[in-house]
Formats: sequence, structure tokens, C-alpha cells
Amino acid sequence: MYDIPHFKAHHQQEVIDFMMAHPFVTICGVDANGFPLATHIPVLIKVENEIITISGHMMRKQDHTIAFEKNNNVLVIFSAPSAFVSANWYTTKNMGSTWNYQTVHASGKMEIKDEAHLRQLLTDLTLHFEKDIHAPTQVKNLSAEYMQQNMKAIYSFDMVVTNLQHVFKLSQNRDEASQANIQAELNKGEAACKYMAAAMVNKK
Repeated sequence: MYDIPHFKAHHQQEVIDFMMAHPFVTICGVDANGFPLATHIPVLIKVENEIITISGHMMRKQDHTIAFEKNNNVLVIFSAPSAFVSANWYTTKNMGSTWNYQTVHASGKMEIKDEAHLRQLLTDLTLHFEKDIHAPTQVKNLSAEYMQQNMKAIYSFDMVVTNLQHVFKLSQNRDEASQANIQAELNKGEAACKYMAAAMVNKK
């Protein structure tokens, strides 16, 4: 990972907050032949006594789940919208353009859990994302037959984070005038550019 002191959060909580704000992740691993595999799922993040646990579920009998079962060392990537930054927006000239982005890499061992864990995870996931506790799509409102049939096709997991790295590249290495101009130019762009402009303001 791009490891430059300029592009780091001041506090660990900033990194955790970013993870929780961007729960649709990419999980990477390798198969028996050392070939890289990845999948994309929503997850829940729990922090207790400074231990970060990432939980989710995946469909069985897929290339990536088979790989994770055989080699449970995985990398979970959290990311957000990113944006091109033109060097024309700097006060200093004769420099190259760049790209601003934020990402967190969490590594650890995936532990496949039992049916009770899966049911609780599905309950918690739906409550977290559905918001309406009375929605007919809440797990408590689904039929036992439907739940049993579909739970057979998936498994849940926990991953305790053993290594956490991040890059919040938000033009922190530029002078204040350049930063202000970058924000102004990004605010003229598409949604991802506006997101990055806001992230630069929040980083100060």
C-alpha cells in the first residue's frame, strides 16, 4: 500500500468510521494454485476492546468461497469515490497530475461460522441496512421455509483484523491555496468529484 505520512488519518477512529461508512467491500484471497480471487459483499464491523471484527456472508460453491475455505488468509478492501486532480490547479507549476482517493486494507483469517451465527448475522445485516424495523423483509417476518432453504446456500464468517492499513490521499501535501483551488475545481465536477471535495474539507 502507498505508505506516505502525509496521507494518513490523525486518529484510528477516523479509519474505523470510514470502514463503517463504506461497508460494501472487496474480499481478496488466493486459490490452491496461488491464483488471486475476489468477491464483493456488504459487511458489518464491530469494535470491542480495540479488536475489530468484520462479519459477512457469501454463497457456497463459488470459486472464491472454495478458495477461502482452503486458505483463510484474506484481505478486505474498503473504498470510496475517487477523483482526478489536475496539476493545473496547483499554485506550483511544472508538476504532474494525480488522483485523490481513500481506501482501507484490513487483513486477517476468515473463520466460517455455524447456522446460528448465520441467522443472527442475517438478522443484524437486515436491521442495519433496511432501517424500518417493521419492514416485511426483516428476517423475523420471513417464513421459516424461505429462510431454511436459502440459508443452505450461504455461509457466514467473522474475520478479526490483524493488520489495518489505510491511505487517505486528499492533497494534504499541497499548500493551502492549491488545496482551496482543488476543492473549488472538484466541486464543479460529477458526484465523485464533489464527494472528494467534501472529504478534503472534512480532513482539515
